[in-house]
Amino acid sequence: MQMSLTPMVKNLLILNIGVFIIMAFTKVDLIGILGLKYLNAPGMKTEAYRYFTHMFVHADWGHLFSNMFGLFMFGPLLERVWGPMRFLAFYMICGLGAAMLYSGVLYFEMHHLEVLKNNFISNPSPELFIKFIRESVGDQFLGSFQFLDGYEKNPGNPTFINYAKDQIIDIYNYTINRPMVGASGAIFGVLMAFGLLFPNTEMFLLFVPVPIKAKYIVGFYGLFEIYAGIQRNPGDNVAHFAHIGGMLFAFLIVKYWERERNRFY
Repeated sequence: MQMSLTPMVKNLLILNIGVFIIMAFTKVDLIGILGLKYLNAPGMKTEAYRYFTHMFVHADWGHLFSNMFGLFMFGPLLERVWGPMRFLAFYMICGLGAAMLYSGVLYFEMHHLEVLKNNFISNPSPELFIKFIRESVGDQFLGSFQFLDGYEKNPGNPTFINYAKDQIIDIYNYTINRPMVGASGAIFGVLMAFGLLFPNTEMFLLFVPVPIKAKYIVGFYGLFEIYAGIQRNPGDNVAHFAHIGGMLFAFLIVKYWERERNRFY
């Protein structure tokens, strides 16, 4: 596979890496400023730009490297097929589609969390506290609430009740304001397009000694993301539905462009 850089892929690499370097050396909280938040988070309804800017910010070097490596591997060949501007449009639409699907799923998840919060506040009990923790941050964090044993033994103790309320409100507020960042949705769109246009291209994966056709790799990733998204493990910080959204919009775009082959190539 030809791996030399094309102009738009090169510009996207420079932009993403540049933003990360600025964030690393200036300590400016670009994640908080540019990241995508829950639709009903404070200020989010007037900050629609976040639906685009989130895809140029990354949380750490590993996050940045994995996304940029995918862009470097699969982007140039797509850009050669479509041209720079159509590739950029495809990339941005996939990133936007990823953000839209993620936001829609997050809206329903956060509504459920809000119901659990309100249920506890109106009728506090150790059981409702444990249910909220399990569905917000996961079972693995239950052990960090050292007051819980005493609360279970004395469920009517106002000190335990007030402390539990404060913990739930803090976790809820943190969750609704936690930003989602990264180009993963757009990159999964690029991966999907590559699998659709070059399905029989054979590729080697790390730790797999035999070549695998691109269509099987794309299929595996898609099924895994759907499974992981439905499982909705509270301790999983990966935005699986953003990945699914990127792949879905990529599929729709490629199929639409295929209907106009005189413009497609």
